[in-house]
Amino acid sequence: MDMEDRPVRKDQPIKALEGEDLDSYSLDDLVERIERLRAEIARTERVRASKGASQAAAEALFGKS
Repeated sequence: MDMEDRPVRKDQPIKALEGEDLDSYSLDDLVERIERLRAEIARTERVRASKGASQAAAEALFGKS
């Protein structure tokens, strides 16, 4: 199995971000990084809200399991 074919663990991208050395980043790079992280957080929250709404609709229709 090639490295590209291996499934990515859900925590891998987060762990890479947590351990990254930020000292080499310029102020502009840090601002851009923060903006991109905020955009990703917003995207994640939108997906979470959508899934929550779908789950609530399913529970309303089929009952809570």
